[in-house]
Amino acid sequence: MNGMAPTIKVKFLVGFFLIFSISLLLMNHFVVRIIETSHEKVITQDLISIKKNSNIYVKQAFLINHFTHDEMYFQQISREMVDDLQRVTSGESSAYTITGELLYASNKSKFSGVDDDDLKHAINGKTAYTIHYTNSTAQVYYSYPVVIDGKKVGILRFVKDFSFLYEQSKHMLDVIFYLTSGIFAAAFLFSYILSRNITIPIIKLSKISTEVTNGNLDIRISIKRKDEIGRLASNFSQMIDKIKLQINRIEKDRDRLIDLNHHRKQFFDNVTHELKTPLTSILGYAQMIKENRWTDEAFFDKGMNHIVNESQRLHQMVVSLLELSKETSTEEALEAIELGRLLQDVCEGMTFKAIRYKKTIVNNIQEGLFVQGSANKLRQLFINVIDNAIKYGYPHTYISVTALLVKETIQISIMNKGEEISSEDVASFFDPCYRSEKRKVIEAGSRGLGLTICKAIVEDHGGQISMTCSNEEICVSMQIPYLQAKREQG
Repeated sequence: MNGMAPTIKVKFLVGFFLIFSISLLLMNHFVVRIIETSHEKVITQDLISIKKNSNIYVKQAFLINHFTHDEMYFQQISREMVDDLQRVTSGESSAYTITGELLYASNKSKFSGVDDDDLKHAINGKTAYTIHYTNSTAQVYYSYPVVIDGKKVGILRFVKDFSFLYEQSKHMLDVIFYLTSGIFAAAFLFSYILSRNITIPIIKLSKISTEVTNGNLDIRISIKRKDEIGRLASNFSQMIDKIKLQINRIEKDRDRLIDLNHHRKQFFDNVTHELKTPLTSILGYAQMIKENRWTDEAFFDKGMNHIVNESQRLHQMVVSLLELSKETSTEEALEAIELGRLLQDVCEGMTFKAIRYKKTIVNNIQEGLFVQGSANKLRQLFINVIDNAIKYGYPHTYISVTALLVKETIQISIMNKGEEISSEDVASFFDPCYRSEKRKVIEAGSRGLGLTICKAIVEDHGGQISMTCSNEEICVSMQIPYLQAKREQG
Protein backbone atom coordinates (compact mmCIF):
# COMPACT_ATOMS: atom_id res chain seq x y z
CA MET A 1 0.00 0.00 0.00
CA ASN A 2 2.87 2.40 0.74
CA GLY A 3 4.20 2.00 -2.81
CA MET A 4 0.85 3.11 -4.23
CA ALA A 5 0.54 6.17 -2.02
CA PRO A 6 0.62 9.50 -3.96
CA THR A 7 3.81 11.52 -3.66
CA ILE A 8 4.01 15.01 -2.19
CA LYS A 9 4.40 16.46 -5.70
CA VAL A 10 1.19 14.76 -6.91
CA LYS A 11 -0.69 15.89 -3.81
CA PHE A 12 0.58 19.42 -4.27
CA LEU A 13 -0.40 19.60 -7.96
CA VAL A 14 -3.82 17.95 -7.45
CA GLY A 15 -4.55 20.25 -4.52
CA PHE A 16 -3.58 23.31 -6.50
CA PHE A 17 -5.67 22.16 -9.48
CA LEU A 18 -8.75 21.66 -7.30
CA ILE A 19 -8.30 25.00 -5.53
CA PHE A 20 -7.82 26.90 -8.77
CA SER A 21 -10.72 25.13 -10.52
CA ILE A 22 -13.10 25.90 -7.67
CA SER A 23 -11.83 29.47 -7.53
CA LEU A 24 -12.32 29.80 -11.30
CA LEU A 25 -15.90 28.51 -11.11
CA LEU A 26 -16.75 30.80 -8.21
CA MET A 27 -15.17 33.79 -9.92
CA ASN A 28 -17.01 33.01 -13.16
CA HIS A 29 -20.29 32.74 -11.26
CA PHE A 30 -19.81 36.08 -9.51
CA VAL A 31 -18.58 37.84 -12.68
CA VAL A 32 -21.60 36.58 -14.63
CA ARG A 33 -23.87 37.63 -11.79
CA ILE A 34 -22.32 41.11 -11.72
CA ILE A 35 -22.66 41.46 -15.50
CA GLU A 36 -26.29 40.34 -15.36
CA THR A 37 -27.02 42.84 -12.60
CA SER A 38 -25.34 45.55 -14.65
CA HIS A 39 -27.40 44.57 -17.71
CA GLU A 40 -30.58 44.65 -15.66
CA LYS A 41 -29.78 48.17 -14.52
CA VAL A 42 -29.02 49.36 -18.07
CA ILE A 43 -32.15 47.72 -19.52
CA THR A 44 -34.34 48.94 -16.67
CA GLN A 45 -33.12 52.51 -17.05
CA ASP A 46 -33.65 52.36 -20.82
CA LEU A 47 -37.15 50.88 -20.45
CA ILE A 48 -38.07 53.46 -17.81
CA SER A 49 -36.99 56.14 -20.25
CA ILE A 50 -39.11 54.55 -22.99
CA LYS A 51 -42.14 54.39 -20.69
CA LYS A 52 -41.65 57.97 -19.59
CA ASN A 53 -41.41 59.30 -23.14
CA SER A 54 -44.34 57.23 -24.40
CA ASN A 55 -46.53 58.31 -21.46
CA ILE A 56 -45.82 61.94 -22.20
CA TYR A 57 -46.75 61.40 -25.84
CA VAL A 58 -50.03 59.59 -25.00
CA LYS A 59 -51.10 62.12 -22.38
CA GLN A 60 -50.50 65.02 -24.77
CA ALA A 61 -52.58 63.27 -27.44
CA PHE A 62 -55.46 62.75 -25.01
CA LEU A 63 -55.25 66.35 -23.79
CA ILE A 64 -55.50 67.71 -27.32
CA ASN A 65 -58.35 65.47 -28.39
CA HIS A 66 -60.40 64.47 -25.39
CA PHE A 67 -63.09 61.90 -26.00
CA THR A 68 -65.70 60.62 -23.62
CA HIS A 69 -64.57 57.08 -24.39
CA ASP A 70 -60.84 57.03 -23.92
CA GLU A 71 -60.39 53.36 -24.74
CA MET A 72 -61.96 53.85 -28.18
CA TYR A 73 -59.84 56.92 -28.76
CA PHE A 74 -56.69 54.90 -27.87
CA GLN A 75 -57.67 52.39 -30.57
CA GLN A 76 -58.26 55.16 -33.13
CA ILE A 77 -54.82 56.79 -32.65
CA SER A 78 -52.91 53.53 -32.23
CA ARG A 79 -51.39 53.59 -35.77
CA GLU A 80 -50.20 57.20 -35.51
CA MET A 81 -49.05 56.67 -31.94
CA VAL A 82 -47.04 53.52 -32.78
CA ASP A 83 -45.30 55.19 -35.72
CA ASP A 84 -44.36 58.21 -33.63
CA LEU A 85 -43.14 56.06 -30.72
CA GLN A 86 -41.00 54.00 -33.11
CA ARG A 87 -39.09 57.11 -34.05
CA VAL A 88 -38.88 58.35 -30.48
CA THR A 89 -37.71 55.05 -28.91
CA SER A 90 -35.52 53.85 -31.81
CA GLY A 91 -37.19 50.46 -31.59
CA GLU A 92 -40.23 48.53 -32.75
CA SER A 93 -43.56 49.46 -31.08
CA SER A 94 -47.07 48.04 -30.92
CA ALA A 95 -50.44 48.83 -29.34
CA TYR A 96 -52.87 46.37 -27.76
CA THR A 97 -56.36 46.53 -26.32
CA ILE A 98 -56.81 46.05 -22.62
CA THR A 99 -57.63 42.39 -23.38
CA GLY A 100 -54.36 41.85 -25.30
CA GLU A 101 -55.57 42.11 -28.92
CA LEU A 102 -53.04 43.60 -31.29
CA LEU A 103 -54.21 46.96 -32.70
CA TYR A 104 -51.14 47.94 -34.69
CA ALA A 105 -47.42 47.09 -34.82
CA SER A 106 -44.57 48.88 -36.53
CA ASN A 107 -43.13 45.47 -37.45
CA LYS A 108 -45.69 42.74 -36.97
CA SER A 109 -43.17 39.91 -37.41
CA LYS A 110 -41.31 41.10 -34.34
CA PHE A 111 -44.37 40.62 -32.13
CA SER A 112 -45.70 37.34 -33.47
CA GLY A 113 -44.57 33.86 -32.53
CA VAL A 114 -42.68 34.97 -29.42
CA ASP A 115 -43.20 34.47 -25.74
CA ASP A 116 -45.77 37.01 -24.50
CA ASP A 117 -45.29 36.76 -20.73
CA ASP A 118 -44.68 40.49 -20.53
CA LEU A 119 -47.99 41.10 -22.36
CA LYS A 120 -49.86 38.86 -19.93
CA HIS A 121 -48.48 40.84 -17.00
CA ALA A 122 -49.55 44.08 -18.69
CA ILE A 123 -53.13 42.71 -19.14
CA ASN A 124 -53.15 42.16 -15.39
CA GLY A 125 -52.13 45.78 -14.87
CA LYS A 126 -48.38 45.25 -14.34
CA THR A 127 -45.28 46.53 -16.12
CA ALA A 128 -42.96 43.70 -17.26
CA TYR A 129 -40.24 42.76 -19.71
CA THR A 130 -38.77 39.55 -21.08
CA ILE A 131 -35.47 38.87 -22.82
CA HIS A 132 -35.38 36.64 -25.89
CA TYR A 133 -32.10 35.20 -27.18
CA THR A 134 -32.06 34.14 -30.83
CA ASN A 135 -28.73 32.97 -32.25
CA SER A 136 -26.41 35.86 -31.39
CA THR A 137 -29.15 38.46 -30.80
CA ALA A 138 -30.74 39.58 -27.54
CA GLN A 139 -34.11 41.37 -27.76
CA VAL A 140 -36.08 42.80 -24.85
CA TYR A 141 -39.91 42.84 -24.99
CA TYR A 142 -41.43 45.49 -22.76
CA SER A 143 -45.14 45.93 -22.00
CA TYR A 144 -47.10 48.23 -19.71
CA PRO A 145 -50.78 49.29 -19.40
CA VAL A 146 -51.70 52.87 -20.48
CA VAL A 147 -53.76 54.59 -17.77
CA ILE A 148 -55.68 57.82 -18.36
CA ASP A 149 -57.36 59.48 -15.40
CA GLY A 150 -57.08 56.30 -13.43
CA LYS A 151 -58.59 54.14 -16.15
CA LYS A 152 -56.71 51.57 -18.24
CA VAL A 153 -57.32 52.37 -21.91
CA GLY A 154 -54.84 50.02 -23.66
CA ILE A 155 -51.39 48.42 -23.66
CA LEU A 156 -48.17 49.57 -25.30
CA ARG A 157 -45.52 47.00 -26.11
CA PHE A 158 -41.98 47.65 -27.31
CA VAL A 159 -39.14 45.48 -28.57
CA LYS A 160 -35.56 46.72 -28.46
CA ASP A 161 -32.34 45.08 -29.55
CA PHE A 162 -29.68 44.84 -26.79
CA SER A 163 -27.39 42.48 -28.69
CA PHE A 164 -24.49 44.97 -28.49
CA LEU A 165 -24.72 44.89 -24.69
CA TYR A 166 -24.58 41.11 -24.53
CA GLU A 167 -21.85 41.00 -27.13
CA GLN A 168 -19.75 43.26 -24.93
CA SER A 169 -20.43 41.08 -21.90
CA LYS A 170 -19.59 37.94 -23.89
CA HIS A 171 -16.38 39.53 -25.10
CA MET A 172 -15.59 40.51 -21.52
CA LEU A 173 -16.24 36.96 -20.29
CA ASP A 174 -14.02 35.59 -23.04
CA VAL A 175 -11.22 37.96 -22.06
CA ILE A 176 -11.62 36.98 -18.40
CA PHE A 177 -11.64 33.29 -19.33
CA TYR A 178 -8.49 33.52 -21.45
CA LEU A 179 -6.78 35.71 -18.88
CA THR A 180 -7.61 33.36 -16.00
CA SER A 181 -6.64 30.36 -18.14
CA GLY A 182 -3.26 31.97 -18.80
CA ILE A 183 -2.85 32.76 -15.13
CA PHE A 184 -3.83 29.19 -14.30
CA ALA A 185 -1.30 27.79 -16.80
CA ALA A 186 1.47 30.05 -15.47
CA ALA A 187 0.57 29.27 -11.86
CA PHE A 188 0.34 25.54 -12.61
CA LEU A 189 3.76 25.62 -14.29
CA PHE A 190 5.18 27.56 -11.36
CA SER A 191 3.60 25.06 -8.94
CA TYR A 192 5.08 22.17 -10.89
CA ILE A 193 8.55 23.73 -10.82
CA LEU A 194 8.15 24.61 -7.14
CA SER A 195 6.96 21.10 -6.30
CA ARG A 196 9.97 19.60 -8.08
CA ASN A 197 12.23 22.06 -6.32
CA ILE A 198 10.82 20.88 -2.99
CA THR A 199 10.23 17.20 -3.59
CA ILE A 200 13.46 16.25 -5.44
CA PRO A 201 15.75 17.07 -2.46
CA ILE A 202 13.24 15.46 -0.10
CA ILE A 203 13.36 12.29 -2.22
CA LYS A 204 17.16 12.42 -2.07
CA LEU A 205 17.07 12.83 1.71
CA SER A 206 14.61 9.93 1.94
CA LYS A 207 16.94 7.67 -0.07
CA ILE A 208 19.92 8.78 2.00
CA SER A 209 18.04 8.10 5.25
CA THR A 210 17.28 4.61 3.93
CA GLU A 211 20.99 4.09 3.23
CA VAL A 212 21.84 5.30 6.74
CA THR A 213 19.19 2.97 8.19
CA ASN A 214 20.87 0.10 6.31
CA GLY A 215 24.20 1.03 7.90
CA ASN A 216 25.87 3.02 5.10
CA LEU A 217 27.36 6.04 6.90
CA ASP A 218 29.83 6.94 4.12
CA ILE A 219 27.09 8.39 1.89
CA ARG A 220 27.33 12.12 1.16
CA ILE A 221 24.52 14.66 0.64
CA SER A 222 25.01 16.81 -2.48
CA ILE A 223 22.33 19.45 -1.83
CA LYS A 224 23.79 22.97 -2.07
CA ARG A 225 20.99 25.33 -1.08
CA LYS A 226 20.60 28.20 1.36
CA ASP A 227 16.92 27.77 2.18
CA GLU A 228 15.21 25.58 4.79
CA ILE A 229 15.82 22.40 2.77
CA GLY A 230 19.51 23.28 2.50
CA ARG A 231 19.71 23.75 6.28
CA LEU A 232 17.87 20.44 6.71
CA ALA A 233 20.39 18.69 4.45
CA SER A 234 23.27 20.33 6.33
CA ASN A 235 21.84 19.24 9.69
CA PHE A 236 21.29 15.75 8.30
CA SER A 237 24.94 15.60 7.16
CA GLN A 238 26.10 16.72 10.60
CA MET A 239 23.86 14.11 12.19
CA ILE A 240 25.41 11.38 9.98
CA ASP A 241 28.90 12.58 10.91
CA LYS A 242 28.05 12.53 14.61
CA ILE A 243 26.48 9.07 14.32
CA LYS A 244 29.58 7.88 12.50
CA LEU A 245 31.80 9.45 15.16
CA GLN A 246 29.79 7.84 17.95
CA ILE A 247 29.89 4.45 16.23
CA ASN A 248 33.66 4.79 15.79
CA ARG A 249 33.97 5.62 19.48
CA ILE A 250 31.81 2.66 20.40
CA GLU A 251 33.89 0.38 18.17
CA LYS A 252 37.11 1.73 19.70
CA ASP A 253 35.70 1.27 23.20
CA ARG A 254 34.61 -2.23 22.23
CA ASP A 255 38.07 -3.05 20.90
CA ARG A 256 39.66 -1.47 23.95
CA LEU A 257 37.44 -3.53 26.26
CA ILE A 258 38.24 -6.68 24.29
CA ASP A 259 41.94 -5.87 24.51
CA LEU A 260 41.60 -4.98 28.19
CA ASN A 261 39.79 -8.22 28.86
CA HIS A 262 42.53 -10.10 27.00
CA HIS A 263 45.25 -8.39 29.03
CA ARG A 264 43.33 -8.97 32.22
CA LYS A 265 43.04 -12.68 31.44
CA GLN A 266 46.70 -12.77 30.50
CA PHE A 267 47.54 -10.94 33.71
CA PHE A 268 45.65 -13.40 35.88
CA ASP A 269 47.12 -16.33 33.93
CA ASN A 270 50.62 -14.96 34.48
CA VAL A 271 49.97 -14.16 38.12
CA THR A 272 48.53 -17.64 38.67
CA HIS A 273 51.58 -19.16 37.01
CA GLU A 274 53.97 -16.96 38.99
CA LEU A 275 52.25 -17.83 42.27
CA LYS A 276 51.84 -21.49 41.44
CA THR A 277 55.53 -22.08 40.64
CA PRO A 278 56.98 -21.17 44.08
CA LEU A 279 54.04 -22.74 45.91
CA THR A 280 54.53 -26.02 44.02
CA SER A 281 58.25 -25.97 44.80
CA ILE A 282 57.65 -25.16 48.48
CA LEU A 283 55.00 -27.86 48.79
CA GLY A 284 57.23 -30.45 47.09
CA TYR A 285 60.23 -29.85 49.38
CA ALA A 286 58.00 -29.64 52.45
CA GLN A 287 56.45 -33.05 51.71
CA MET A 288 59.85 -34.64 51.03
CA ILE A 289 61.29 -33.19 54.27
CA LYS A 290 58.25 -34.46 56.16
CA GLU A 291 58.77 -37.93 54.73
CA ASN A 292 62.62 -38.07 55.21
CA ARG A 293 62.62 -36.03 58.44
CA TRP A 294 66.21 -35.78 59.73
CA THR A 295 67.61 -38.80 57.97
CA ASP A 296 69.36 -36.70 55.30
CA GLU A 297 70.81 -33.56 56.86
CA ALA A 298 72.23 -32.21 53.57
CA PHE A 299 68.91 -32.63 51.76
CA PHE A 300 67.14 -31.05 54.75
CA ASP A 301 69.38 -27.95 54.63
CA LYS A 302 68.98 -27.69 50.86
CA GLY A 303 65.18 -28.04 51.09
CA MET A 304 64.84 -25.51 53.91
CA ASN A 305 66.98 -22.98 52.02
CA HIS A 306 64.85 -23.49 48.92
CA ILE A 307 61.64 -23.10 50.92
CA VAL A 308 62.94 -19.86 52.51
CA ASN A 309 64.08 -18.43 49.14
CA GLU A 310 60.84 -19.33 47.37
CA SER A 311 58.79 -17.96 50.28
CA GLN A 312 60.71 -14.67 50.08
CA ARG A 313 60.12 -14.54 46.32
CA LEU A 314 56.45 -15.28 46.86
CA HIS A 315 56.26 -12.57 49.52
CA GLN A 316 57.87 -10.02 47.21
CA MET A 317 55.48 -10.97 44.45
CA VAL A 318 52.44 -10.44 46.70
CA VAL A 319 53.87 -7.08 47.84
CA SER A 320 54.29 -5.99 44.20
CA LEU A 321 50.72 -7.01 43.41
CA LEU A 322 49.49 -5.00 46.38
CA GLU A 323 51.52 -1.99 45.18
CA LEU A 324 50.07 -2.31 41.68
CA SER A 325 46.55 -2.52 43.10
CA LYS A 326 47.24 0.54 45.23
CA GLU A 327 48.55 2.50 42.22
CA THR A 328 45.46 1.77 40.13
CA SER A 329 42.77 2.13 42.77
CA THR A 330 43.78 4.89 45.24
CA GLU A 331 44.71 8.53 44.94
CA GLU A 332 47.31 10.39 46.95
CA ALA A 333 47.48 14.11 47.65
CA LEU A 334 49.86 15.76 45.17
CA GLU A 335 52.37 18.50 45.98
CA ALA A 336 55.04 20.54 44.24
CA ILE A 337 58.21 18.43 44.01
CA GLU A 338 61.62 19.21 42.56
CA LEU A 339 61.94 16.15 40.36
CA GLY A 340 65.60 16.75 39.48
CA ARG A 341 66.77 16.58 43.08
CA LEU A 342 64.63 13.47 43.71
CA LEU A 343 66.11 11.72 40.67
CA GLN A 344 69.64 12.74 41.75
CA ASP A 345 69.07 11.14 45.17
CA VAL A 346 67.85 7.91 43.56
CA CYS A 347 70.90 7.76 41.30
CA GLU A 348 73.22 8.18 44.31
CA GLY A 349 71.31 5.52 46.25
CA MET A 350 71.50 3.01 43.36
CA THR A 351 75.22 3.57 42.79
CA PHE A 352 76.21 0.78 45.21
CA LYS A 353 74.04 -1.80 43.45
CA ALA A 354 75.40 -0.65 40.09
CA ILE A 355 78.97 -1.18 41.34
CA ARG A 356 78.03 -4.69 42.51
CA TYR A 357 76.84 -5.42 38.95
CA LYS A 358 80.01 -3.80 37.54
CA LYS A 359 78.18 -0.81 36.05
CA THR A 360 78.45 2.98 36.34
CA ILE A 361 75.60 5.53 36.58
CA VAL A 362 76.21 8.80 34.70
CA ASN A 363 73.60 11.54 35.03
CA ASN A 364 72.80 14.88 33.43
CA ILE A 365 69.96 16.36 35.45
CA GLN A 366 68.78 19.97 35.05
CA GLU A 367 67.93 21.97 38.16
CA GLY A 368 64.53 23.48 38.95
CA LEU A 369 62.44 20.72 37.36
CA PHE A 370 59.26 21.03 39.41
CA VAL A 371 56.23 18.77 39.01
CA GLN A 372 52.90 18.36 40.77
CA GLY A 373 53.02 14.83 42.15
CA SER A 374 53.79 12.27 44.83
CA ALA A 375 57.40 12.01 46.00
CA ASN A 376 57.02 8.38 47.12
CA LYS A 377 55.54 7.25 43.82
CA LEU A 378 58.11 9.13 41.73
CA ARG A 379 60.95 7.69 43.83
CA GLN A 380 59.54 4.18 43.28
CA LEU A 381 59.26 4.94 39.53
CA PHE A 382 62.93 5.90 39.19
CA ILE A 383 64.12 3.04 41.40
CA ASN A 384 62.27 0.46 39.34
CA VAL A 385 63.53 1.77 35.96
CA ILE A 386 67.18 2.22 37.11
CA ASP A 387 67.08 -1.17 38.87
CA ASN A 388 66.00 -2.85 35.61
CA ALA A 389 68.81 -1.03 33.76
CA ILE A 390 71.31 -2.36 36.31
CA LYS A 391 70.03 -5.95 36.34
CA TYR A 392 69.62 -6.42 32.60
CA GLY A 393 72.58 -4.39 31.29
CA TYR A 394 75.95 -5.69 30.17
CA PRO A 395 78.79 -5.61 32.75
CA HIS A 396 81.38 -2.86 32.48
CA THR A 397 78.94 -0.46 30.82
CA TYR A 398 77.46 2.79 31.98
CA ILE A 399 73.84 3.78 32.64
CA SER A 400 72.92 7.26 31.34
CA VAL A 401 70.28 9.23 33.28
CA THR A 402 69.14 12.60 31.85
CA ALA A 403 66.34 15.00 32.81
CA LEU A 404 65.77 18.20 30.82
CA LEU A 405 62.98 20.75 30.32
CA VAL A 406 61.73 20.77 26.71
CA LYS A 407 58.74 22.98 25.80
CA GLU A 408 57.01 22.93 29.21
CA THR A 409 57.55 19.16 29.50
CA ILE A 410 60.20 17.38 31.56
CA GLN A 411 61.93 14.80 29.34
CA ILE A 412 63.54 11.94 31.33
CA SER A 413 65.56 9.17 29.72
CA ILE A 414 67.35 6.21 31.33
CA MET A 415 69.57 4.33 28.88
CA ASN A 416 71.79 1.24 29.22
CA LYS A 417 73.61 -1.30 27.06
CA GLY A 418 72.06 -4.74 27.09
CA GLU A 419 70.70 -7.66 25.16
CA GLU A 420 68.78 -6.72 22.00
CA ILE A 421 65.00 -6.69 22.52
CA SER A 422 62.54 -7.40 19.73
CA SER A 423 59.88 -4.82 18.82
CA GLU A 424 57.20 -7.29 19.98
CA ASP A 425 58.77 -7.54 23.44
CA VAL A 426 59.27 -3.76 23.64
CA ALA A 427 55.54 -3.18 23.00
CA SER A 428 54.56 -5.70 25.73
CA PHE A 429 57.05 -4.94 28.53
CA PHE A 430 54.55 -2.65 30.29
CA ASP A 431 51.89 -5.41 30.42
CA PRO A 432 51.39 -7.05 33.85
CA CYS A 433 53.62 -10.10 34.54
CA TYR A 434 55.10 -10.02 31.02
CA ARG A 435 58.45 -11.79 30.76
CA SER A 436 60.15 -12.43 27.46
CA GLU A 437 61.04 -16.06 26.85
CA LYS A 438 63.81 -14.91 24.46
CA ARG A 439 65.83 -13.01 27.04
CA LYS A 440 68.78 -14.96 28.35
CA VAL A 441 69.30 -12.84 31.46
CA ILE A 442 66.40 -12.86 33.88
CA GLU A 443 67.16 -12.11 37.47
CA ALA A 444 65.91 -14.63 40.02
CA GLY A 445 62.92 -13.32 41.92
CA SER A 446 61.71 -11.07 39.10
CA ARG A 447 57.94 -10.79 39.15
CA GLY A 448 57.37 -8.96 35.86
CA LEU A 449 55.34 -6.16 37.53
CA GLY A 450 57.93 -3.38 37.84
CA LEU A 451 57.31 -1.64 34.51
CA THR A 452 53.54 -2.04 34.89
CA ILE A 453 53.75 -0.10 38.17
CA CYS A 454 56.00 2.48 36.48
CA LYS A 455 53.44 3.03 33.73
CA ALA A 456 50.64 3.53 36.28
CA ILE A 457 52.74 6.08 38.20
CA VAL A 458 53.64 8.10 35.08
CA GLU A 459 50.02 8.16 33.87
CA ASP A 460 48.85 9.26 37.34
CA HIS A 461 51.12 12.30 36.89
CA GLY A 462 49.62 13.08 33.46
CA GLY A 463 52.65 11.81 31.57
CA GLN A 464 53.73 9.10 29.15
CA ILE A 465 56.36 6.35 29.25
CA SER A 466 57.87 4.33 26.41
CA MET A 467 60.79 2.03 25.62
CA THR A 468 63.02 1.78 22.56
CA CYS A 469 65.85 -0.58 21.61
CA SER A 470 68.40 -0.03 18.85
CA ASN A 471 71.83 -1.62 18.46
CA GLU A 472 71.66 -3.14 21.97
CA GLU A 473 70.99 0.32 23.40
CA ILE A 474 67.85 0.22 25.57
CA CYS A 475 66.23 3.54 26.49
CA VAL A 476 63.22 4.16 28.73
CA SER A 477 61.75 7.64 28.04
CA MET A 478 59.29 9.53 30.24
CA GLN A 479 57.49 12.83 29.69
CA ILE A 480 55.92 14.53 32.73
CA PRO A 481 54.17 17.97 32.65
CA TYR A 482 56.25 20.79 34.08
CA LEU A 483 54.83 22.88 36.97
CA GLN A 484 54.84 26.36 35.41
CA ALA A 485 53.53 28.24 38.46
CA LYS A 486 56.41 27.02 40.64
CA ARG A 487 59.02 28.35 38.23
CA GLU A 488 57.33 31.77 38.11
CA GLN A 489 57.34 31.92 41.94
CA GLY A 490 61.02 30.98 41.95
